[in-house]
Amino acid sequence: MKVRIGIDVGGTFTDAAVIDNETYELIGSEKVPTTHSAATGVAAGIVEVLQAVMQRYNISPDDVAFIAHGTTQATNALLEGDVEKVGIITIGSGMEGIKSKADTQMGEIRLTSTKELNTCNRYIDSNSSSFHKDIARAIVELKSEGAGAIVAAEAFSVDDPENENEVIDMCRDAEIPGTATADISKLYGLRVRTRTAVVNASIMPKMLNAAYMTSDSIKKAGIKANLMVMRCDGGVMTVDEVRKRPILTILSGPAAGVAGALMHEKLTDGLFFEVGGTSTDISCVKDGKVMVRYSQIGGHKTFLTSLDVRTVGIGGGSMIQMKDGLISDTGPRSAHIAGLDYEVYADSADIVSPVLKTIAPTKTDPDYGYIECSNGKRFALTLSGAATICGYVSEGDYAFGNIEAAELAWKPLADSMGVSVKEAAMKALEYAAKKNGEVARQLMADYNMNPRTTVFIGGGGGACSVVPHLAQSMGHRYKIAKNAPVISTIGVALALVRDVVERTIANPTEQDILEVRREAEQKAIKAGAAPNSIEVNVEIDTKKNIVRAIAIGNTELRSKDLNSRKLTAEDVLEVAGENMQLPTDEMYIKADNGYMFVVMHDAVTKKMFGLQKIIKHNARLVDDEGVIRLQKENATVKKTSGIGWEIALRRIIEDCADYGDGGEQLPNTYIIFGKRLINLSGMSSVEQIISIARIELSTVRDDDQLIYICSDRMD
Repeated sequence: MKVRIGIDVGGTFTDAAVIDNETYELIGSEKVPTTHSAATGVAAGIVEVLQAVMQRYNISPDDVAFIAHGTTQATNALLEGDVEKVGIITIGSGMEGIKSKADTQMGEIRLTSTKELNTCNRYIDSNSSSFHKDIARAIVELKSEGAGAIVAAEAFSVDDPENENEVIDMCRDAEIPGTATADISKLYGLRVRTRTAVVNASIMPKMLNAAYMTSDSIKKAGIKANLMVMRCDGGVMTVDEVRKRPILTILSGPAAGVAGALMHEKLTDGLFFEVGGTSTDISCVKDGKVMVRYSQIGGHKTFLTSLDVRTVGIGGGSMIQMKDGLISDTGPRSAHIAGLDYEVYADSADIVSPVLKTIAPTKTDPDYGYIECSNGKRFALTLSGAATICGYVSEGDYAFGNIEAAELAWKPLADSMGVSVKEAAMKALEYAAKKNGEVARQLMADYNMNPRTTVFIGGGGGACSVVPHLAQSMGHRYKIAKNAPVISTIGVALALVRDVVERTIANPTEQDILEVRREAEQKAIKAGAAPNSIEVNVEIDTKKNIVRAIAIGNTELRSKDLNSRKLTAEDVLEVAGENMQLPTDEMYIKADNGYMFVVMHDAVTKKMFGLQKIIKHNARLVDDEGVIRLQKENATVKKTSGIGWEIALRRIIEDCADYGDGGEQLPNTYIIFGKRLINLSGMSSVEQIISIARIELSTVRDDDQLIYICSDRMD
């Protein structure tokens, strides 16, 4: 049996999960303390947990088809200020060079309120006859000023990276890590691109050492599969890419959690809450896709695209703030910071004559409640204890503990407040829900989520301590994700899809190559790769007459279950009916291609005393796994074959366009091709839509079935 192994390096523990490569089912998991202080750093813990999980489940190195790890190392390095000083070499000439010189003066980049990243600069005239010597001198000077890494920056390097690459080559010769801004982003905007590259360069030395040690350790374990590392966008990359762009691993922990959860849950619109002991990471899923944005580091914009994750200082171990004997708030301090054990995991016999006391874990903290027993034992009052007392954590849940011990521990606080134990615990939950609720509402507002259809999904070990009460207080449906405690680790294991198609073809034509490319792409999509993430590399071996197409894509950040049956038409109508809250006999399937179904409901309203009848054609695009991929409140839907697709597309756009005082207003336009949803919305002309469609449909065949959906721009 082939397996996939995911390893998640957290601040406290390093977890490993083993997944069946065929069924994607969890075989088992292991946990060891994260080895921050070891000579080889976190790599030691990775090797330790890998050996433990392979031994426990009798896995040989040859059984491992895929191995990847997620790490908080880059994030922690920035939070803790464990970064290198960065030297910036700016390249330019004339007036453009003067502006570039100003745009690349970064000074101190603030990381936190007490930590910063320091930089130093040199400017080189690209027209200088001593250009190469100037680069070499600049590198030496920057190293002497304490720079541990170099960034090469030129205004239009995204069009021509030759000069930046020259700097990086010379950095390599000088044995100092280097980053070219064009390797970090292909976007214009030198200042933001340089800032992103500087952050990347600052963590390169630390990440390089960890990447080398971890990769070498995996090889020494006899595992032939290449080690992959989790990215902040939910995919994985090779260790070689980590060496070039370690910044992509920032916030990879939350990305792994979402990826893992949505492999098991049929989620269209929802918020995912990954709850740990100290905090909750909240992310948004809309139309079956996780929302992304450009990350900010220390309040500064970067060109780093990552999941939009909002973190709240509420977790299962959050302690209860107190003032004048009453609860005043919940969190953000957790029990382990105060050096206290959880009351809910104590033995009832240890809660002897408890006395309510307060503690300030740090000098700047408010007072938090805890109990001290006559036997000298001390326990924190936690959110997990409150949730257990109030019945939100059921027996069998990961966070479930000792209800009796929790009630005994909370009684002194309840007596101080003059209420019952359950009322006191509920007050703590209300304070926690207020904090999480504010962030959840803002996230839904930012992405125009419909509260009526937004489901809350809980993940992480503390999920039941937070999500059930929060969902109840906000009036949302909720689910606790399958295998919630190890959901991030599962996400790491399932993050990459790769497929290869080889064909023996003598003197292949362009059409032959396109067909092989298309086949590889379709295989990757069927295996779970997000269509818009797939990159296909075609190789032609002329000696062996072989055309080889290698398709690599990120695991789609939405539901995926290889064991689930494909939905029937009746099932699809039920999915859409639940979403629209309508009976199935009021809806119908307007079009389908075997993979995707467009379900319609004709909503009729009357105006002018019933004389004017208005019909809105509400549409839901449902895939064959039951995930709603698109929701439109008034849409026009057409189905056509691959032959003559362009004529049909022009016709539907023309039929749906609006003409007013502002001229022609084009509709939002979507094409469904297989399981791909091609978004052509927001274009300013029909020709723009057609030109992009030609690229996206370059492999379409005459007998392929296409579905067009058009809707108003306001929808």
